[in-house]
Amino acid sequence: MSASLSPVELFLLGRTLMKIGEESLPEPALGAGPFRGGTRAVLVVLSDVYAHDNTSVGAIASRTGLPQSQVSGAVARLKETGSVVTAPDPDDGRRQLIRQAGEVSGRIAEVRAAGIDEALATALGTDDPDRLREVGDALAVLARHLTPESVGRLRP
Repeated sequence: MSASLSPVELFLLGRTLMKIGEESLPEPALGAGPFRGGTRAVLVVLSDVYAHDNTSVGAIASRTGLPQSQVSGAVARLKETGSVVTAPDPDDGRRQLIRQAGEVSGRIAEVRAAGIDEALATALGTDDPDRLREVGDALAVLARHLTPESVGRLRP
């Protein structure tokens, strides 16, 4: 069975979902790290780290198309919130390897606990509970099958 969406429709849907996700993120405390202002770059970098553990800034930049300076800034912000950790590359001490943090920071717990209902209702133009549940259920199925690690299986 082939997908009923064209690649362009899928791309546009992805951008819409990204915007809904961004709008759902809770505002951080003043000076409390990422997820507002430069949100997309931070989330793109975080997604890449989830898909490619123990990676480098250069590799992330290559895979995502983001400038290396923007990746470095996003990694620094993610380190501040405890989302990622870095360690020297045993093969090249000048390079840092980036991976998911082993423990969940307070900010990450706050972001994970945030709901999407308000932003989803706004995007749908309705607060009809049946419609919100239907779309929410569909998104849950997609999230279960299309994880950040899924990106790693696509062509480089």
